[in-house]
Amino acid sequence: MTVAHVYTVAFQGIEAREVDVQVHISESGGGQFNVVGLADKAVAESRERVRAALSAIGLALPFKRITVNLAPADLPKEGSHYDLPIALGLLAAMGVLPASEMANFVALGELSLDAAITPVTGVLPAALAASEQGRGLICPAANGAEAAFAGAIDILAAPSLIALVNHMKGASVLSPPQPKVSEGPRAAPDLKDVKGQEIAKRALEIAAAGGHNLLMIGPPGAGKSMMAARLPGLLPPLDAREALEISMIQSLAGALEEGAISRNRPFRNPHHSASMAALVGGGLKVRPGEVSLAHLGVLFLDELPEFARAVLDSLRQPIETGEAVVARANAHLRYPARFQLVAAMNPCRCGYLSDPAQACGRAPKCAADYQSRISGPLFDRIDIHVDVAAVSAADLALPPPAEGSAEVAARVGAARSVQRERFKDHPIRTNAEAEGELLDAVARPDEAGVKLLTEAAERMRLSARGYHRVLKVARTIADLAGADTVARAHVAEALSYRRIVHPSG
Repeated sequence: MTVAHVYTVAFQGIEAREVDVQVHISESGGGQFNVVGLADKAVAESRERVRAALSAIGLALPFKRITVNLAPADLPKEGSHYDLPIALGLLAAMGVLPASEMANFVALGELSLDAAITPVTGVLPAALAASEQGRGLICPAANGAEAAFAGAIDILAAPSLIALVNHMKGASVLSPPQPKVSEGPRAAPDLKDVKGQEIAKRALEIAAAGGHNLLMIGPPGAGKSMMAARLPGLLPPLDAREALEISMIQSLAGALEEGAISRNRPFRNPHHSASMAALVGGGLKVRPGEVSLAHLGVLFLDELPEFARAVLDSLRQPIETGEAVVARANAHLRYPARFQLVAAMNPCRCGYLSDPAQACGRAPKCAADYQSRISGPLFDRIDIHVDVAAVSAADLALPPPAEGSAEVAARVGAARSVQRERFKDHPIRTNAEAEGELLDAVARPDEAGVKLLTEAAERMRLSARGYHRVLKVARTIADLAGADTVARAHVAEALSYRRIVHPSG
């Protein structure tokens, strides 16, 4: 009995698991075509797409029993990318293509009825998996650019099944794909557009320098969303390793534009009607959520209390661990989610809690009810809390500030360089990620700073988490000042960005 083998992948989170596509053509049971191996409906439907694609290039399936086994059989298979490996396995079993050569490739791609190979998601992680296995990759031409980042492996990026067959037979040659990098940094709005709000802008700079979570509380029109939109312009560009991490997630989500790798940090801004699956990942067919698409970038949640409370509380675990875990009966899928949370909210539903000219008619109950939608544990995980006051007409009449995003970004870049050197022997990148003994070693204040922090922690009723987050912010403030040691002044400023109690208290 002869079995043709072609390899493909099944995605479990960001991991690409090897799948052996085994094709057997038997003399008995003519006309049957079965796909086995825990395949979903999209994979089962590949039989008809493969049959039509082979017919389009002038080939007919033999009137015999065809069995396609996707091994391991207990690993769930879903998606349309199994079309191409099944078709190639059939061609190898029929003797059209050399079976020994096809076993040296990982293949993925969807087939249209006219035998064109259409784009699929996850080609970049599949290419990296093929490289680890010592195999080549066969993929759609539209995905060739992202596959090329896998390094020195044999990549066949074919526009159609007939072009691929002709290449394998030597009748024509497919050009090797070239990697693409998106052109330059994206244009970000400038901090010079923000008039007034010096305290909030300072908090934004500290958050950018240390990767800290930030909550801005203020009335409508104070500039909270405006400042959040300018945060990407303060962050340093991604290095090559970070760009690859983000691109793997974007590849799985189908968000890589023309397969080009970007050096821009993600900025995700989901609407407050987003579901839990949309925010942390999951759904009927599991996909990365907003927290993973914001990996190594910014997740901006405007109108924070308007999000469903269960949705907000689902952020607590990713904030702490840096990954989103989607639980299923047959598997736990993990996606990277080391994001920087920036949130904005009004002090109450009407937004004018402390405005004497537009006083809230239901204060203080309106504020308590509105702000209590944010749980204490989530509030405690936000490093910097800053009140954003309404901007006066006098502020708006002022000329643009002398300092803009370029000047602030230079200081942020210098602070990030210090952190990169500090944590070069550890699997973290910023002060916000430091924990335990490492945090104590790098952020312990001087004697006066320790005394201030101890007294303030008792008066402000800081939790252990809140205490350590003040330390992290103080370390970042010291880095911005170019100081080796965290001093009392740095601790004092860090404490000023910490609310005494949860806003509903």
